[in-house]
Amino acid sequence: MSVKIARNLSLLLAATSMTMPALANAAVPSKREAELVARLEKLEAEMAAMKADLQQARAEQASTASAAQVGQAVEVAQAASAKADAATAKVAALEAKPQPEGFKVGATTVKLGGWIKLVATNSRFSDGEVANNAFGRDFWLPQQIPVGGAHSAREQDFSARQSRFWLNLDTTVAGHSLKGYVETDFETSPGTQGTQRTTNGYNLALRRAYLQFDKWTFGQDWSTFQYTGALPESTDYVGTTEGTVFVRQPVIRYSTKVGDGLTLHVSAENPESATATAGSATLVENGDDRLPDFAARLAWSGKKGELSLAGLARELRVENNGVADSRFGWGVSAAGKLFLDDAKVSDLRFMATYGQGASRYIGVNFAPDAVFVGATGKLENVTVASAMLAGRIGLAPGLRANLMGSWQRVDYADALTAAMVGTYNKQAWSLAGNLFWSPIKNVDLGIEVRHGERKLAGGASGALDRIEFAAKYGF
Repeated sequence: MSVKIARNLSLLLAATSMTMPALANAAVPSKREAELVARLEKLEAEMAAMKADLQQARAEQASTASAAQVGQAVEVAQAASAKADAATAKVAALEAKPQPEGFKVGATTVKLGGWIKLVATNSRFSDGEVANNAFGRDFWLPQQIPVGGAHSAREQDFSARQSRFWLNLDTTVAGHSLKGYVETDFETSPGTQGTQRTTNGYNLALRRAYLQFDKWTFGQDWSTFQYTGALPESTDYVGTTEGTVFVRQPVIRYSTKVGDGLTLHVSAENPESATATAGSATLVENGDDRLPDFAARLAWSGKKGELSLAGLARELRVENNGVADSRFGWGVSAAGKLFLDDAKVSDLRFMATYGQGASRYIGVNFAPDAVFVGATGKLENVTVASAMLAGRIGLAPGLRANLMGSWQRVDYADALTAAMVGTYNKQAWSLAGNLFWSPIKNVDLGIEVRHGERKLAGGASGALDRIEFAAKYGF
């Protein structure tokens, strides 16, 4: 295209040089001059057209280059988008994968957990006042309900003593599983406690501390006789105290699977005969035991729930001023948890226990294991029956309700007269209901109402009415 334009321009310049002198000397153009002018105009038109074609060609070339650049840019953008999608997918996969908890100390994985809990309790005791800082002010403990017809009392208490912390340790040693666990709270610690007037400081108390090596457990844990899965969701420390097996103590336990979903636990546990002397209901820790307590529990776990059947065998022994006596104690307990929905939000929990000489395992030692009669130097039997039932219903996401009932009855040997055991606990029962709401994950807010009664063997009785609020942050 450019060669043609150059050739035409050369012809145009030659024609112009030949004709311009004649045009300058003549007034009227001749025929030849007119033809030359016409030819010149035609050449100018062709030149303009060629310039336009040249510009269009250049524009098309630029457009082609631009399109190529756009194409390259699109390819780059598509590659970047693909990389971003891959990175997003990788992040999503990592987030979906369970992340390891805790931190490493050498070969040991360390996890810290627990909760911070505030409880606000308003209690009305029908037959008297409970001493300040007593456990019966902090949680449902029927043996501390006043009896006997004194003036009623209403008490308001706030406490954070139920706050709990635990440390979980996990190590693999030569292909073996080695675990450790330590758990504390501030609720039942002995010793000097803080004053409510100023600091409200309370002592840290040991709850559990044990090591597990494969199938063996050594240390302080819940008794093998107890099924903790039956404990209901409650603002209270226990919830169904009088109807529940509830003991933490040093144990040596062996656990092994014996079938599909079945596990057998067998243990030797710390002995302690908690007796009373005829005529006084005060419980005594004798420290005269010679044999450990033995417990066994068969536990089943499946999609529909959990079941537990436990047995207890022990020797009760007391020695006073050289006079000693012993008796055989035993107990059986059946318990479980049945799921009412696939999400396991709603469930039914239950426990029924019967035993003789097993009282310290039931209802936080509501009754003595046995009664020592000084005149005969003999231990007399105490038989206990207890039961609890609790239902939990999910009402909406994060909202659930719990209803629970609990009962215990104590029977004393015929050799024990009314004068001997008239001030001893005979029966206790309670009903409670609550509503729990979790506005965000790990935070629980609950309000609970309770009515409970206690009756002595001599007939005196007392009652408790309580409304309680709790706020808990678990971590």
